[in-house]
Amino acid sequence: MSPSTPTPLSRRTLFSGAFGVGALSLALSACGAGDPNADSGGSGSSEGPKKLRVGVSVYDMSSFITAGKEGMDAYAEAKGIELLWNSANLDVNTQASQVDQYVNAGVDAIIVVPVQADSLQPQVASAKAAGIPLLAVNAELNSTDIAGNVQPDDVAAGEAQMQMMADAIGGKGGIVVLQGPLGQSGELNRTKGIENVLAKYPDIEVLAKDTANWKRDEAVNKVKNWISAFGARITGVVAENDDMGLGALQALKESGVTLPVVGIDGIEDGLNAVKSGEFIGTMLQNGTVELSAGLAVAAAIANGEDVNTEPVYKMPKITKENVDIAIQHVVTDRAAFLEQLPEMTEENLATGDIAAEGITGA
Repeated sequence: MSPSTPTPLSRRTLFSGAFGVGALSLALSACGAGDPNADSGGSGSSEGPKKLRVGVSVYDMSSFITAGKEGMDAYAEAKGIELLWNSANLDVNTQASQVDQYVNAGVDAIIVVPVQADSLQPQVASAKAAGIPLLAVNAELNSTDIAGNVQPDDVAAGEAQMQMMADAIGGKGGIVVLQGPLGQSGELNRTKGIENVLAKYPDIEVLAKDTANWKRDEAVNKVKNWISAFGARITGVVAENDDMGLGALQALKESGVTLPVVGIDGIEDGLNAVKSGEFIGTMLQNGTVELSAGLAVAAAIANGEDVNTEPVYKMPKITKENVDIAIQHVVTDRAAFLEQLPEMTEENLATGDIAAEGITGA
């Protein structure tokens, strides 16, 4: 399908991964929210009621978050929401400053994809005191004072990816585990899921595990060091996101080693790795859909509407059996998918299944 002439898709056929999209023109600040009166996201028509202004602070501009911004922009444009957007570049203090500026600017709602779960307590309190709903999306904040919590089931995702690896290596061998930023809920919960499955396989040894901060380049160096240290004892690589899994693949190739690798997120490059057989699988966490849902919940709360403030995103498994459909919708039908996304997001909120995209099991 040509991106210039998108054809509307049936809701039952919509399907997308957490896309590794091309470079976006992002108005990002590395150390603060910049001018909160400037529109740094999608916006709709100037006609009609005053727009909601929603401040967004994300941990970093990973492939997953980049795709998520496209989803938020599409929803914001359709609903007449003004987005203020910033990346904290994995720095807690930077994120705290960004949220402080959103509170001071009197935005209508704040969305945070936190750098760490145990952070931002003063900012949460300030937002609550100012009557501004603050939501945690995609990664958790350890606070009872947030207004909404839109999260993936990361424990289940970690369990599913580890089960894929256990099956691939016959329930025995040595694995290495690439973790997300230590202390972030995605890392904590995916690691918990991995450990839940490992408890059933006493013959699988974890040779090493460490963070590569969701980044490909860090994973390359980490895995090269592990190959030097453990050599043929490594029989598989478990990466808590696709970007780190792709870094592991690069390290393996440069070392002349072939091993099973499994990831999470379903970004475009990860899906291609599943198709080529370089990944044994991944778990689809569609940032485009998940962050759009987060914005929809924030808007509903800000407007005083009745909405589930804690919907859960449940990731489907992607293997060679269903990856072709995923790639078709992620790449060739992307323009049509984004056009349908706002309506799909509203329908998903109504049904309670915020991950629904017509995916079938692998």
